[in-house]
Amino acid sequence: MTRNRLSWLLWGIVTVAAAAIAFAWFAPSRSYLYVPNEATPVGDKVTVEGERPGGDDVGAIYYVDVNVRSATWAESLLPFVRPDGASLVPRDQVVPPGSSFEDRRAEGFREMARSEQTAAAVALRQAGYTVKATPRGALVDAVASDAPAAKVLRSGDVITGVGDTDVLTPIALRQSFTDVRPGDDVVLRLRRKGTVKKVTVRTIESPREPGKAIIGIRVSQDADIKLPLKVEIDLGAVGGPSAGLPFALDVLQELGTDVDHGKRVVATGEIGLDGSVGPIGGVKQKTYGARKAGADVFLVPAGENAAEARRYAGNLRIIPVTSFQQALSALAKTPTN
Repeated sequence: MTRNRLSWLLWGIVTVAAAAIAFAWFAPSRSYLYVPNEATPVGDKVTVEGERPGGDDVGAIYYVDVNVRSATWAESLLPFVRPDGASLVPRDQVVPPGSSFEDRRAEGFREMARSEQTAAAVALRQAGYTVKATPRGALVDAVASDAPAAKVLRSGDVITGVGDTDVLTPIALRQSFTDVRPGDDVVLRLRRKGTVKKVTVRTIESPREPGKAIIGIRVSQDADIKLPLKVEIDLGAVGGPSAGLPFALDVLQELGTDVDHGKRVVATGEIGLDGSVGPIGGVKQKTYGARKAGADVFLVPAGENAAEARRYAGNLRIIPVTSFQQALSALAKTPTN
């Protein structure tokens, strides 16, 4: 082989290798990454009619979200190239079979809109206003196409009971599955286009929590809410229900109550019309986001969420909460660092 031909061969090998490395570095895989975002103050995102902020300028209420994006092949195969605090997540945990990432984003925006209204109702009621808010059940936003529930449930159904138990909120629906095992059948009462009916659904095991029974649906609060004041909340492209707790805390603060007591308070949790605080996802990343913001405390739904947050908290104080009232009480009693 001549020197020129050898040079061309080596050049070709280097080019192919470089192309393969570039593909692995930049090309998207079928997995997703949950990446931390720094917690952000809620105050400039919330406007309340007649607002009169209380407290001082030292503290603030923060929300924290998670950046969900496709992982490159390099990030899928090499953990050390992933952003700090990121987690690799299988596609079917982010995008249920039969749907798209765009569908999931649209669902998240609808969940956010309902979360904003529910949070405002909880805060205004706490502030002494008369709020007409009647929970009407757990609204089915989406059904996983590969789950048995896909044969009997539809988007738009409103679940009002499990067995003999009334469930008028998403949190109550989740709690009703405490003693249910994967593979068990459950009888759901639901409302569909004005008609009340019962259906039997076979449960499956949660891909995120082994041993936990689910039916493979995403739900949000169906309610008739009439607010006495105009409340506007705008987080732009952020979706999902997990900012319900910080929304409610900040609305109350805007009305003149000293909620943060001079602390930088990061909070997360789905909030129910009764003030209950329910679990959320992406806790690891949200804990990193709270730490990046220099938070004094991080309010997290009690139970598994709080336990996970503590694993990544470092010196950050984690406060588990089950309700809006408990969150307010904890903030009042917790000294400023």
